[in-house]
Amino acid sequence: MTGAPMIEITGLRKSFGPLEVLKDINLQVPTGGVVALLGPSGSGKSTLLRCLNLLVVPDDGSIRVGNTSFTFGKSLQHPKVKPLAAFRSRTGMVFQNFNLFPHMTVLENVIEAPIYVKGMRRKDAVDLAMSLLDKVGLADRANQRPETLSGGQKQRVAIARALAMTPEVMLFDEATSALDPELVGEVLQTMQKLAADGMTMVIVTHEITFARDVADRVVFMRDGYVVEEGPAREVIDSPKMEATKNFLSHFHKGATPR
Repeated sequence: MTGAPMIEITGLRKSFGPLEVLKDINLQVPTGGVVALLGPSGSGKSTLLRCLNLLVVPDDGSIRVGNTSFTFGKSLQHPKVKPLAAFRSRTGMVFQNFNLFPHMTVLENVIEAPIYVKGMRRKDAVDLAMSLLDKVGLADRANQRPETLSGGQKQRVAIARALAMTPEVMLFDEATSALDPELVGEVLQTMQKLAADGMTMVIVTHEITFARDVADRVVFMRDGYVVEEGPAREVIDSPKMEATKNFLSHFHKGATPR
C-alpha cells in the first residue's frame, strides 16, 4: 500500500475529569488496512474509536482521516457543526447496540441518512440501499421492521446503514458483543467481506481468532497506552510484552494450532 495513511493519529490524549483514558496515542492505518484494537475493559479502546469520529473530542493531539484533519488542545476551538457532520459522514461507525429506528422498515433505516444528510434522490438512495442489503445478505428483509429480525440481522442492517454514507473508513465498536454466540459468525463474515473488498477498518473486538485471521495489524492497549503493536498473527501468536502475553494466555490455552 502506497501513499499517505488513510488514518493518522498523533499525540492523542483524553481525560474524563481526573481520569486520563488515552495517554499519547500514536497510530497509523494505511488505505485498505484493517487494525484490531485489543485489550482489557477500561484500556481506552472504545474511547479511541469514538475519538476517531469525534463522538468524543480529544483534549490534545491530532487526527487525520483522508484529507480532513483536526488538531486539539486547550487553546483551540472545538470543531464546528458543519465540518464535524461532514467528517462523521466519512467515518462510518457500528456500535454494540444496533440503534435502528424501530418504527421504520429495514430499507427506510438504510436510506434515511443518504436522503436527509447527503441530499440523495430517493430512487438513488433506494437503489444503493438494496445493493448494500444484498451485500450483507438481507435484501429479502428490506420491508420488515427491526423487531422481526435476529440480533445478527439487525447488526448487518446497521453495517449496511453505515455503508450507505459511502464512508472512507469503517469503525466497529464491539460489534458482536451483544449477540448470542450462534449469531456472531454471520456478522464477522460480513466484516470479513468488507475487509476483502479493501475497506479501511478499525475494529474493537474480543474475537481474537477473527482479529488474527482478518486484521493486518493488532494494537494491544492497556491503561490508556498502546503497549504492543504489530502484524496481527505475530502479536497474537508470539506477543513480546508481558501484559499482552497475560491477556492472550486464555486464548492460547484454548486455541487450536494452524
